[in-house]
Amino acid sequence: MLPRGASSMPPPPNSAPYSPPPRVTLPSGLEILRTFSGAVIFLEILFGTIVWILVASTGVPLPLLQGWVMFVAVTAWFLSIVFLSVFLFGYANRVAVNWNQADFIFHGATFVFYFGAFLLQAGTTSLHHFPRKFNSTTQESILSGREYNISIAASV
Repeated sequence: MLPRGASSMPPPPNSAPYSPPPRVTLPSGLEILRTFSGAVIFLEILFGTIVWILVASTGVPLPLLQGWVMFVAVTAWFLSIVFLSVFLFGYANRVAVNWNQADFIFHGATFVFYFGAFLLQAGTTSLHHFPRKFNSTTQESILSGREYNISIAASV
């Protein structure tokens, strides 16, 4: 006979090893634009577009340096649009991903790539006064005055 209040059923399993599925704490739809993350994504799209236009308008005199800047600007612009679309169209509610962590990683990676692109663009701008020799008698600077001003704006 079992003592009063005891049961022959085993105790329930410990729920500590099981974790609940990740929750989306970022809103879906147009409400994402009212959050800090949505504002940062919107600014990434806006400034990425501006950098893309400014660097392309310089004629890319140093393709090795400015090619990476263009790659970062275009890729980050495209991925920002995709990431924003995930929340705007409600796909974040359908995919079981920790969206808070994904958002943090996305913005961190974008920052690292944009900072590297900034350093390369600033390096290109600083080469303004270096002469470029076409032949033994003709020299001109790497960036014209107009390209120099545009390069400064793209760096900022």
